[in-house]
Amino acid sequence: MNEKIFLPGAGKQIEFTLKKLSLDNSRILVIGSFSEQIAISLAEEFNSSVNIIVEDTQSLLNSNLVVGSNGKIITSIMNFDLTDFDKHMFDLVYAQASISNDRRNKIVKEINRILKPGGYLSVGEVIKLKNEVPPFVNDIFSGSLLEPLFADDISKYYTSRKFSVIEEEDLSSTLAQYYMNSADKLDDALMLLKENEKSYYKKLLNKVSHETNAYLKLGADKFIGFKYLLLQKGEV
Repeated sequence: MNEKIFLPGAGKQIEFTLKKLSLDNSRILVIGSFSEQIAISLAEEFNSSVNIIVEDTQSLLNSNLVVGSNGKIITSIMNFDLTDFDKHMFDLVYAQASISNDRRNKIVKEINRILKPGGYLSVGEVIKLKNEVPPFVNDIFSGSLLEPLFADDISKYYTSRKFSVIEEEDLSSTLAQYYMNSADKLDDALMLLKENEKSYYKKLLNKVSHETNAYLKLGADKFIGFKYLLLQKGEV
């Protein structure tokens, strides 16, 4: 599965989540672009319906292309911080590298609203390994619209919002391979894509190439990390 997930954390976050939880016939929400393989795995392993939400039309087209006719998966465009879902609708919300931005507080508040009491949040966050980071690392964060939390603060962030931590893993070791694999695979994919899909992937490829160079050659690996947490919402 790892090679099919072009996200920080690769297949490790979904691997940990599937091992820890048993949620047959549940309602699951996956937040973020490039999460289609994650949704497919969750639908298969838990025999459950899965919603994927993205925030732009091209991401929706890409999701529909990957998911195909899988009847258990529903794809939609919604703002992550203001969804159309009912209160207490989901047993599991899964977000991998999709909420580490300046809307995190609003997004987590919305997740809390739509998650059932006792429900689970599997979240993977880009983090800062040091409180102070150099300008070129801040440029990477700005270019990706990220506002990472400091590594030592992320658990406290979620527990202060009435989540309990079930499992926590530092997945920073996946980032080097993520950058290299993503650049290679996205480059290969460009040759197979239709014209209307190429601009979407080319923009992503250029971004990944820039970040790869910074991470592998300029020392950004000392400042950028990735952490996975499996959290449970408190009972009402």
